[in-house]
Amino acid sequence: MYLIAGLGNPGKQYEKTRHNMGFDAIDELVDRRQIPGGWVKFNAMYGKGVLEGEKVILAKPLSYMNLSGGPVKALADYFKVSYEQELIVIYDDIDLEPGMIRIKKQGSAGGHNGIKDLIRQLGTQKFIRIKVGVGAKPKGWDLADYVLGRFSTEERKLVDNAIERACDAVEMILKDGVDAAMNQYNRKQEG
Repeated sequence: MYLIAGLGNPGKQYEKTRHNMGFDAIDELVDRRQIPGGWVKFNAMYGKGVLEGEKVILAKPLSYMNLSGGPVKALADYFKVSYEQELIVIYDDIDLEPGMIRIKKQGSAGGHNGIKDLIRQLGTQKFIRIKVGVGAKPKGWDLADYVLGRFSTEERKLVDNAIERACDAVEMILKDGVDAAMNQYNRKQEG
């Protein structure tokens, strides 16, 4: 069984912000595959279903970004999900341009507080992650203000496309493995 966790902040005021790429990707997967959901456990909203022949839990922690680790760890432990093999985390990345995605099997938090908390809670940096680019903050901007802001119309089109590709990447990971997905999606995107 796989746990696919999208990181973000709950509440209407955070919908479609840069920091909610994980929530947007989970919503896309739920819509795409009609995954039944709406359950709440361990301070996370989740649904259960089957993607590419694999049982999956699609989850959105409700603890706010910086405390994402607790709900994700609790769900992973409850459903007996291997952190290294069966946990896929989707989140925003300011080091990638809007529209880009990158898949990794492990790594540091890279300054992302949600991932920092997840690594601390899990006790490992080894878990599959799909980063969705939101672009670097403009000079002089506060980082929190930037990631909690919304995209321009042009950027939103790029990001919506990236969210779709992130969902395609999840499906490929489940079907063909993470290495195949990395080979496919970590290449330079054609403009």
